Amino acid sequence: MERIGYDMMFEEILSRLPAKVVCQFKCVCKQWCYELSTPKFVLIHTRRLSNLLQKKLLSLNQHTIVVDDIVSGNLEVDTRKIVTFPYNVQPSRLIIIGSFNGLILLCIMRTDANELVLWNPTIRRFKLISDDYFSHYFGRHDDTGGMYVDEHNDLKVLHINCFSGAVTARVYSRHNDSWTNLSFLKGCLFGSSFYSWSHGIYSGKTIYFTVSNYWFPPGECNIVAFDVVSESFSILRFPERIQVNPCQVHFITISNNLHGILVRYSDEQCSQSSTVGAAPKDEYNSRE
Repeated sequence: MERIGYDMMFEEILSRLPAKVVCQFKCVCKQWCYELSTPKFVLIHTRRLSNLLQKKLLSLNQHTIVVDDIVSGNLEVDTRKIVTFPYNVQPSRLIIIGSFNGLILLCIMRTDANELVLWNPTIRRFKLISDDYFSHYFGRHDDTGGMYVDEHNDLKVLHINCFSGAVTARVYSRHNDSWTNLSFLKGCLFGSSFYSWSHGIYSGKTIYFTVSNYWFPPGECNIVAFDVVSESFSILRFPERIQVNPCQVHFITISNNLHGILVRYSDEQCSQSSTVGAAPKDEYNSRE
């Protein structure tokens, strides 16, 4: 064991184990607890787990939280598990804002003040990251966000709030345990109550959002991109081959490429699929 070295042991051996086993190994000694908690090990471990074929689906029911295994695209009902939330709150009072590498960003809706929580249901660990700013009423279509790891291996949480016609964007640093205000796009009306924001989808060091207007003009839909490196926003246009504004747009990632599913109204209800990640770079980096 002495000849193996700690780098080989932690980065090549223990990083391939399930999260629950890693937590058990933290109890071996203080040094193991430290090494298994470093940002470098967490990043290596999450990347290895994300490449596994087995995924999990978490569902919030009225009174229970259910976790199902997804193997090769199939839902394994026989392996269904019931998990408990760390706070004494009904699952119906929880709203999922985003997820990233097994972490879930949740909002707890309370009568006095809402709370923002980072939760890892696999290892049952959580962290309250909300502050006084987040105490206002949470809107399902007015608040959104996403998560990412920056170049310094720091977990970041992006929170976007639309209130009184204005868009406020902030980023939480897990390392510094603090929030930082960001500059949003000037001149846009995406903070209006007419617009509805989707959840953020991470792909290629960018978090993508769809911002839809179902009132006037009906069917207007925009793509807002957040560059995690520069921490700046931009507006992307849809592929030119789409002739009309879509009614609904949903983003998914397939083989690390971003795909957009577009549903629109016509004589017959139809849908289209477009691979955004495979498009020419200059076509999707234009600003409006």
